[in-house]
Amino acid sequence: MDLSFYKNKRVLVTGHTGFKGSWMCKVLINAGAEVTGYALEAPTDFSLFKICEISDKMESVIGDIRDLESLWRLFVRIQPEIVIHMAAQPIVRESYANPVYTYDVNVMGTVNVLECVRKCTSVKSVINVTTDKVYLNREWAWGYRENEELNGYDPYSNSKSCSELVTSSYKNSFFGDRDIAITTVRAGNVIGGGDFAADRIIPDCVRAASAGKEIIVRNPYSIRPYQHVLEPVMAYLLIAQAQYENKRLAGSYNIGPDEIDCKTTGDLVTLFCDKWNCEMMSNISWRNVYDGGPHEAGFLKLDCSKAKSVFDWKPRWNIETAMEKIVGWSKIYLEGNGVSECMDDQITLFLDTK
Repeated sequence: MDLSFYKNKRVLVTGHTGFKGSWMCKVLINAGAEVTGYALEAPTDFSLFKICEISDKMESVIGDIRDLESLWRLFVRIQPEIVIHMAAQPIVRESYANPVYTYDVNVMGTVNVLECVRKCTSVKSVINVTTDKVYLNREWAWGYRENEELNGYDPYSNSKSCSELVTSSYKNSFFGDRDIAITTVRAGNVIGGGDFAADRIIPDCVRAASAGKEIIVRNPYSIRPYQHVLEPVMAYLLIAQAQYENKRLAGSYNIGPDEIDCKTTGDLVTLFCDKWNCEMMSNISWRNVYDGGPHEAGFLKLDCSKAKSVFDWKPRWNIETAMEKIVGWSKIYLEGNGVSECMDDQITLFLDTK
């Protein structure tokens, strides 16, 4: 991973005000890229984008990914070389409550980005960020590979499957004879410092623990490929660079933890409590209030052999290290100390990890 590649590169990040988008922009800014973000305002009152001190180091454009005209004007003005499409409605339960909005953002948002890419000759490399949930989930004990059937169950997962198909169609229809590389990346469940979203397990844990309350867990039995946010962020940048230099590397790739780090949600919360109690000198615990809820996959793993083979990529932080970084970030935030510096330190440590 050589982030110096990004120095002075014009990079457009959609969804930059979100949790993962903020980490992405932080890394790119540190690398010296000319970063432009396009997204709605941060979806929570507290947001990483607002507190990590990057807004004055990049151009932040507030806009709706469903607004093709507005998005195209931005492409014309900034002439991006690299596009990282992260804008999405990313919550499974929210997709059950608002399926039309979820499909509109996740499918037509992708169409709009690719339509702008089609008309903009400056673009050389595109990453479309999807999810591990794009696959038809058969509750297998082994990881899904990139050639498995795409057919997510719930509206969120299915809309991301559709985003994959849209990308494939655009590649086949419009980009065969152009010097441009387009890849979809299917990342596992992302955790890290600065996630304030509702209905996500780690933000729920932090909110409860910081208030001295018992953590409530709806479904402790589901197995997920949990990974620190820097794992997929750095993988997106690695792939974007590699295919910029060799478009034959474009395709679809899974990015997730090694199998030993695919944990049940209950195990993840137990690990959180152990790390939190050690760091904060507290006695936080959790309680199982399994309610059935809307359908979510019970067993989900990714086979990341392809990315490991093609890019010599591998996960750097195991689940214990990831949780230590989450608790460390949260402590600094709650004490009102330097969140931006903490992120810089974690980025440096991650890059130095072999």
